Amino acid sequence: MFFPKDFVETAEGLIFALVEQGTEQDKVLCFLRYVKEPSGWQKYATEPANAFLKRHYPEYLHYSPVLDAYLHAVAVDRVVKHHRPRQRLQAIMQDGPNDAVERDLCQLGELLQRHGLDLAAIGITGSILVDVQNPASDIDLVCYGRNVFHDCRAVTRVLIEQGLLQELNEQDWRQSYQRRSSALSFTDYVWHERRKYNKAVINGRKFDLNFIDESPRPESINYQKCGPLTVQCAVIDDRRAFDYPAEFFIGHDDIRSVVSFTATYTGQAVSGETVEVSGVLEQNEYGVKRIVVGSSREAHGEYIKVVRV
Repeated sequence: MFFPKDFVETAEGLIFALVEQGTEQDKVLCFLRYVKEPSGWQKYATEPANAFLKRHYPEYLHYSPVLDAYLHAVAVDRVVKHHRPRQRLQAIMQDGPNDAVERDLCQLGELLQRHGLDLAAIGITGSILVDVQNPASDIDLVCYGRNVFHDCRAVTRVLIEQGLLQELNEQDWRQSYQRRSSALSFTDYVWHERRKYNKAVINGRKFDLNFIDESPRPESINYQKCGPLTVQCAVIDDRRAFDYPAEFFIGHDDIRSVVSFTATYTGQAVSGETVEVSGVLEQNEYGVKRIVVGSSREAHGEYIKVVRV
């Protein structure tokens, strides 16, 4: 089974990060992240990755009718290696670390274990998953199961209070803000992020917590874009706030929910808060409407911002 945050590798020396559970047209939906070059694995941002595939491997460019979006896709029979986060974390914890990054990961794993978390339900993604980390790499943990994820957030908060982990400092937040290309101001970005407790620091190294829901997905429903929209509304149900995609059900006469395909706005608001949302209005065949934030991977100009708590 394929899940978001898994990576797949092809015979051409391409590594893609998965963004959807399962398959579409016998393909996994993903984005190219690493290309094997004579000097080693080279990381690619979204636009250079699009240009690279268009020039060399256009067969991996894909339009998803379900998402009504352009992204990348790899046919299952083109996958030569499936990198799974849980297997990689277990291997590092059992075999021991090979570098400073893995050493910090092992220490973090041991702290989580001592506070009652089962590492069998946690994995490692990002550069460490495919063993291309460098001394400055972050740690990207994946929690499989809603309760596991929220327990991990709670433990992270406790470990910060105990001084065993640290909050991000000004420089960390600046780097995070620049990487996210958020449409919010820096001050607003940090205010929203600090209360999520899905980021912290161990030995000067930042780590993130990500949530993956392994339960079967309902049958996909196609949505069509209607146009850009900015609106203020009340969040009435935040249970899926950290899902991928994140979904916030809202109190609105015409629109059912706000959906975010960008991690920047995951967990952005809680029930009872009023948010301002700028995104793209979509409607499905049954007339159900939603606002999508993250109609492109970087979501330029799109945002979710709490305006009243």
